[in-house]
Amino acid sequence: MTTGITPTFDGTAGVNLAGRTAMVTGAGSGIGRACAQALADAGARVHVVDLDAEAAKSVAEEIGGRAHVVDLAQRDLVGDLPADVDILVNNAGLQHVAPLAEFPPERFELLQKVMVHAPFLLLRQTLPHMTAQGWGRIINVSSVHGVRASAFKAGYVTAKHALEGLSKVAALEGAPHGITSNCINPGYVRTPLVEQQIAAQAAAHGIDPEHVVSEVMLSRSAIKRMIEPEEVAAVALWLCGPHTGYITGASIPVDGGWSAA
Repeated sequence: MTTGITPTFDGTAGVNLAGRTAMVTGAGSGIGRACAQALADAGARVHVVDLDAEAAKSVAEEIGGRAHVVDLAQRDLVGDLPADVDILVNNAGLQHVAPLAEFPPERFELLQKVMVHAPFLLLRQTLPHMTAQGWGRIINVSSVHGVRASAFKAGYVTAKHALEGLSKVAALEGAPHGITSNCINPGYVRTPLVEQQIAAQAAAHGIDPEHVVSEVMLSRSAIKRMIEPEEVAAVALWLCGPHTGYITGASIPVDGGWSAA
């Protein structure tokens, strides 16, 4: 049984991004979509990047952005994305649940390509523009699994830990140029990706799907509810605001107390 009050949101919270350009990967649904919407509401022009063509175009039309249908596992395609970006949100991700001894090597490799190699390539492309203008915001949607581990998630945990390190390097190199780089570390967010995990977790742990949320997903969270995508997007928007220029190289927990235990 989950408890807690689902919050309401007040839009841009005073952040003005007029004249700024943002790019959000995995923006067709879930956290990415919420981030794209929040940044657009604050005045930014948003590049909506997703593997799903219909989803990317739908979100872009809704927020007045530009859709890019790209498989981030394909290095050459990543290179076609815009470089003149002020705000980069590395959000795209995927999951695979299996014991280490049974984890398919090709799936492990795919997770690293999408969640580590693609962010690295995008940083290489966008940092020169941010450096030239003396301002930039790099927001990496990590996870509580970027600082904690769970069984059966070798690919995801490895990728998120690597993203944390990449973010810190970008923070150190970007600091002299007005660029910040931070990770947001949510627990389980109510997204299509998490919904897909429920059946996989049920099989891995040998329990009924209806017990996965309460007995597995929320077992280490003090707040017994999933996080909403808009809550994560609100943190991303805050990191682009006028009072967070001294926050860099950080991993911001939005995990309901999971990492506090």
